[in-house]
Amino acid sequence: MLVYRGFSQTAHTPTVLTIGNFDGVHLGHRALLGRLTATATRLGLPAAVLTFEPHPREFFAPEAAPARLSTLREKLELLADDGVDLAYVCHFNARFAALSADEFIERVLVGALRARHLIVGDDFRFGARRAGDFTLLRAAGDRFGFRVEAMDSVTFEGERASSSAVREALREGRLERAARLLGRPYSIDGRVVHGDKLGRQIGFATANIRIKHDRPPLQGVFAVEVRGLPGGPYRGAANLGFRPSAGQTTRPLLEVHLFDFNADIYGAHLNVRFLHKLRDEMKFPDFNALKARIARDVEATKQYFQL
Repeated sequence: MLVYRGFSQTAHTPTVLTIGNFDGVHLGHRALLGRLTATATRLGLPAAVLTFEPHPREFFAPEAAPARLSTLREKLELLADDGVDLAYVCHFNARFAALSADEFIERVLVGALRARHLIVGDDFRFGARRAGDFTLLRAAGDRFGFRVEAMDSVTFEGERASSSAVREALREGRLERAARLLGRPYSIDGRVVHGDKLGRQIGFATANIRIKHDRPPLQGVFAVEVRGLPGGPYRGAANLGFRPSAGQTTRPLLEVHLFDFNADIYGAHLNVRFLHKLRDEMKFPDFNALKARIARDVEATKQYFQL
């Protein structure tokens, strides 16, 4: 998949296009992407996605914006896995937000991305003050020569598949439900960095993974599966949070104790899949209480995996 920042380079050929934030790339997104790639194959054109960075809600109301399900890198990897050929990442700023709906159509959809066929969700709005809608797009398509298709929402167990529904499931610790809404276990990527080696002191060495999520959508202790290492995937127990009992951190840290693994993996880029939540993160009165609870967490995780 080719990735472009902005619209400085006009698409080489007409495109089959969809537009959205695609946070988490859940079942609803994947159904839309399936239709996108099928249409692109039928027309012999590249399947293209226009997405935004930062999320528009982060731009307009950063303090009230929801936790991100996926970083930009994670999102792009998921889009590539679903067969997208071209990804255009639009820097969402004041100038872009001020574009009228007509300017967006003429300058972006027609001028830069050369949309031949456009597929959007049934609730898609665009342009300054969200003035643009499907009716306006269809009229513009008749004028500029592109077809517009609406994609109905996807429901799962009576609920609309959405990023909000995934966030709620993760926040409540219902990881199995989140996995069903996503079509895969929820995961976070990150690079292994040096830590304070506390895990080794208490007999449970951990890989400290630097993540780019400022506010991860879940926190606590989990049974996980880790990918990205030779011979993997590996199973383990993980803590995601701010370490209230071991030197409180200001940024979230992901610590993973891998079972049956002992190698130097500093600098490795890992994918951690969250399969089951054991408990919330908590503060312990002393070092011995922390050590005892970690031992219980590890044993509970092994029981979950039937090890």
